[in-house]
Amino acid sequence: MERPFRSLTELGISPTYAGKVREMLDLGDHLLIVTTDRISAFDCVLPDPIPGKGRLLNGIAALWFRQLAPHIETHFASDQEADFPNELRAFLPEIAQRWMLVRKADRISVECVVRGYLAGSSIDEYAKTGTVAGQRLPPGIAPYARLPEAIFTPTTKEDEGHDLPLTLSQLADRVGPDLARRLEAASLRIFRMGEAFARPRGLILVDTKFEFGWIDGELCLIDEALTPDSSRYWDATAPTDSVPVSLDKEYLRGYLKTLDWDRNPPAPSLSSERIEEIYRRYRLVYDRLQSEGPALGE
Repeated sequence: MERPFRSLTELGISPTYAGKVREMLDLGDHLLIVTTDRISAFDCVLPDPIPGKGRLLNGIAALWFRQLAPHIETHFASDQEADFPNELRAFLPEIAQRWMLVRKADRISVECVVRGYLAGSSIDEYAKTGTVAGQRLPPGIAPYARLPEAIFTPTTKEDEGHDLPLTLSQLADRVGPDLARRLEAASLRIFRMGEAFARPRGLILVDTKFEFGWIDGELCLIDEALTPDSSRYWDATAPTDSVPVSLDKEYLRGYLKTLDWDRNPPAPSLSSERIEEIYRRYRLVYDRLQSEGPALGE
C-alpha cells in the first residue's frame, strides 16, 4: 500500500485554508486545491487516512467539472502539469494527481442538497412523518426507492458542527428569492445530468450536495462535484431485491454506527482491511465514471 498523504505541512507548506479533506493555497486570482487522503465521518476526521483516496477524489471532481463545462459555469481552471504554479514545481511529485487550479469565487454560504432516492436518515424521517428534510412526499415510498422526482433540500453551510436544514422560504430569506430559485434549478439540473451519466456506467447517483459562488458576476459551481465524499452512489449492478451496495462514505458511516463511539473526537481507528475496502469502493466509482458511455447531456 502506498504512503498516505495527510497534509501540505508534510512538505513544509502552510495551507491558506485546511478543511477536513482538502487544503488550499491562495495564488492571487486562483486557488490551488490539494486533496489529501484524510477521511471524515459525522464531522470528525478519522486518525487513519485512506492511501490514494485523494487522487481518486481529485480525478472524479475534475472529470465532472470537464463534463459539466458546456452546461454550467464552474470554478475549475486546470489540472494539467503545464499549468502548475512554477513557484511550487519542486513539490509536484508529492502532490501529483491530487491538485487542481480553480478560479476564486465569492461563496454563497448554503449547501445545495439534492435527493433522488429514499436513503440514509430520510428513511426514518419519512416513516415517522411522511416527509424528507421537512418536505411532504406521497405515501407508500419504500426504503431505497426512487422518489417520484428529485427534491431540493438546502442546508446552512457551517464552518464547525452540523449544517442545519433550510426550508425553501428560509433559503429565499437568506439569499433572496431570485437566487434561491436559481440555486434550486441549477442543482436539480446538474443532479439529473449526473444521474443520467452515471447509470449506464453501473452507478446510481442517490443524492449529493453542491456549493455555488459568484465569479465575475456569474453563478458558478464551486468546491467539489459529485464525488463519493459529497454524494451517495449505489452499485447499479448489484441485485435489486437487496439493500443497495454503497460505493461512498456510507460504508464507513455504517461501520462506525456499530461501534461504541459518541461521534465526538477522537474518532476510532480503522483496521487495514477496512481501509482497503473503503479504497476499493471509491476506486470502483472512479473506474466506472472513466469508462465509455454517453457524454453528459446526450
